[in-house]
Amino acid sequence: MQKLLSKLRRCINDYKLIDENDKIAVGLSGGKDSLTLLQLLKAYQRFSPEKFDIIAITLDTGNGADFKPLVDMCNNLDIEYHIIKTDINEIVFNIRKEKNPCSLCAKMRRGALNDTSKKLGCTKVALGHNKNDAIETLLMSMFYEGRLSCFLPKTYLSRIDITVIRPMLYINEREINSLARKCNLPIVKNPCPADRNTKRQFMKELTYNLEKDFPNLEDRLLGCLTNTKQLQIWEKPSSNEETVDKS
Repeated sequence: MQKLLSKLRRCINDYKLIDENDKIAVGLSGGKDSLTLLQLLKAYQRFSPEKFDIIAITLDTGNGADFKPLVDMCNNLDIEYHIIKTDINEIVFNIRKEKNPCSLCAKMRRGALNDTSKKLGCTKVALGHNKNDAIETLLMSMFYEGRLSCFLPKTYLSRIDITVIRPMLYINEREINSLARKCNLPIVKNPCPADRNTKRQFMKELTYNLEKDFPNLEDRLLGCLTNTKQLQIWEKPSSNEETVDKS
């Protein structure tokens, strides 16, 4: 836990992710990443130089998931918890009948999470993306789109006046898996029909295989994102400047 907290704190400090009196909504899907993020932010809250509040939001997409374990965990952590019912599963799979559903599903979930967070008075939305997620996104943009692109540690959404932060970008998936096992986190099984049958899953397996031949590949690829002298992708702010997404 202490090692992961140190990496979380470094990411928060590097990109100025948390401000005084923030109210942060954690997108709690029930997967190991979002559960770990909630645990780490709650622990970080105790010694953070900035005072901030945390709530958790789960989107019920209508796929039959059982969120009772998440209710119990949030009660134990003394964290305000909201389950928001949506028609995302019905729209994506039954109405639209998407052959490649992940993009539309992700877009709808982001919109619902951001809108709900704003209605609940939040200033930030925290997502559980980790180091491997960033690397996979970078490689997917290169392999499938022919461009260098990746989500950012911090993005201001001007349309709804809320900021999205990703505090776990220095933490790799193996560390998260280890913490989830040691803390017996209540992982909710994802009943999505597309689970583990995606381009992202293919890229995840590819990077793990490449690491066998290229030690420290993860750190080198992360270095591409943070090497702002050559690529201005993850540029650290010099003051209070924000990265603005006007979409």
